Amino acid sequence: MDFSFLKDYYMFFVSGAKITVLLAVFSVFFGVALGVFFALLKLSSNKLLRGIAAAYIEFLRGTPMLVQLYIIYYGLPLIGINFPDIPAFGSSFPDFMAGVVCLSLNSGAYVAEIIRAGIQAVDKGQMEASRSLGFTYAMTMRYIIIPQAFRNILPALGNEFIVIIKESAIVSIIGIHDLMYNADTVRGNIFQPFEPLIVAAIMYFMMTFTLSKALGVVERRLKTSD
Repeated sequence: MDFSFLKDYYMFFVSGAKITVLLAVFSVFFGVALGVFFALLKLSSNKLLRGIAAAYIEFLRGTPMLVQLYIIYYGLPLIGINFPDIPAFGSSFPDFMAGVVCLSLNSGAYVAEIIRAGIQAVDKGQMEASRSLGFTYAMTMRYIIIPQAFRNILPALGNEFIVIIKESAIVSIIGIHDLMYNADTVRGNIFQPFEPLIVAAIMYFMMTFTLSKALGVVERRLKTSD
């Protein structure tokens, strides 16, 4: 194998990795926000709200992410929804936003189930004790239940972050210059189909392995503080 192309193209991989990390960070942030929202809807006593949450979760989990990406990227403009072109973020910003929206919606469905399970794992006595002290339902969820649930589900959320980093490669299909897209560009430029993919695989592994170890440290510190 010949990796001599790296001296000319290493910045392609570095810039692609930056886009991949940015996609993952934004997607996990919005995915967690959506996950909390739909987890609370699913735990609601209102049948309509539970139905809306169940429909969202089941649809997003039951359809391929590629289809979801095409619906967002090609379908939304047809009904008049366009992501704004902001010069400060470059001409590819609308494509980037389409990728973030797709990954966030998909991640939100999985995170909702993770958070729902985490909330239900908190001792019911916590809710009863809080309500007996005069806390409202919303205050109890905000200050008592959800913080404990997040501590329980931190490993699962970290795993979701890792999954997003890996699955974000799919956005290369719509022209976002992430790590996978840039690796394909290098393959086309140097006419070597194999080596650029090995470099991309190693960089994906370095990102996910580093994140996994960092989450392990956070998890151990949380256990120590208990």
